[in-house]
Amino acid sequence: MIKFFKKYKAFFIGLIIIPIFYFLDTTKYLNIPRDQPFEVFIITLFWWLVIALPIHHYKYLITKKNVLLKVFAIIAIFFVALVIDSYMKVPDNPITFTLLLVFWLGFAYIIAPKFFTKYWKLITLIYAPLLLYFFYLRLLSGNLDAYLKIKENFPIYIFFLPIPLFFLVWVFEQWKWLQNLKNEKAKTELSLLRTQINPHFFFNTLNNLYALTIKNSKQAPDVILKLSDMMRYTIYEGEKETVKLLDEIEYLNNYIELHKIRHKKSVEISFNYKDVNHHLTIAPLLYIMFLENSFKHGIDTLTENAFININLYDTNDAIFFVIENNFDPNEINKTKGIGLENLKKRLSLLYNNKHELTIDISNNVYKTTLKINKNA
Repeated sequence: MIKFFKKYKAFFIGLIIIPIFYFLDTTKYLNIPRDQPFEVFIITLFWWLVIALPIHHYKYLITKKNVLLKVFAIIAIFFVALVIDSYMKVPDNPITFTLLLVFWLGFAYIIAPKFFTKYWKLITLIYAPLLLYFFYLRLLSGNLDAYLKIKENFPIYIFFLPIPLFFLVWVFEQWKWLQNLKNEKAKTELSLLRTQINPHFFFNTLNNLYALTIKNSKQAPDVILKLSDMMRYTIYEGEKETVKLLDEIEYLNNYIELHKIRHKKSVEISFNYKDVNHHLTIAPLLYIMFLENSFKHGIDTLTENAFININLYDTNDAIFFVIENNFDPNEINKTKGIGLENLKKRLSLLYNNKHELTIDISNNVYKTTLKINKNA
């Protein structure tokens, strides 16, 4: 709470405008209308911001001399308006009103120059007729009593409302732009993370394919076909937002079959996907990292009794992918990669707060469970 007060102390200092208004009203230097609370609130809010914002941005202002000069200029305009109003003592003095309007527009320009630059034509289009209408009412509609009667149905604060309304529209546009920027950034990051899938598997497979072709092995055509399917899937399907679960299953099966050809030792690999709806959709290349790690940190580190068990199933609410493999505890810390961290980033971007990733290590068995909500 103390940090909050320190950070925004300028806005608490700005509240000094309330006792100032009360003092000026009590000493008859200012006449605050009791029957127009909304107008009083708008004016008080405006002067609160006039006091608070320069104090809040003091460090910025002292580094921007041009901005500081503009601030002094509009403050000077305001005090000139006060002096003229106090000496002439004319209700709704057109000169005073014009100076206050210039002050208001200048204040808006200093606070949000980009907003003012974008909407200056629209501001001019609205304020010019309003100002002309005010001069007509004040100077040409008849005597002062007639003007005051018209003013009851046309309150003066209407002149100051357009800019706040435009400013809210501008803030909304900036928010939309920021959201689009975040979405584009997320898409770019996702694209980058997809390209970081370990390419060593393809290099190893090509080496094995070379060996098979030298031996004129009958397995060579099958390896070429599976490798071609995997590369096509990685390049084309991997760019899509979602793919059918059946396609992802086929991709994993091809990966497993190619590894079986590469490994000469006895390896037990089971992949159960009978209990899942194959027509469900999911982000592409989501499970391959788990399978890669199972081979890299599991089977590749063991000389015998290596296994990988995969179970893919769905419930009413979610899709579950469970994979477990044994490993050599003496080798597990020697090979570290960024694959898991990349996957966690992808999951947070794609399924934020709609997934659960749990990892359990016990008895030299590494088990990973990924749950993704169906409504994600």
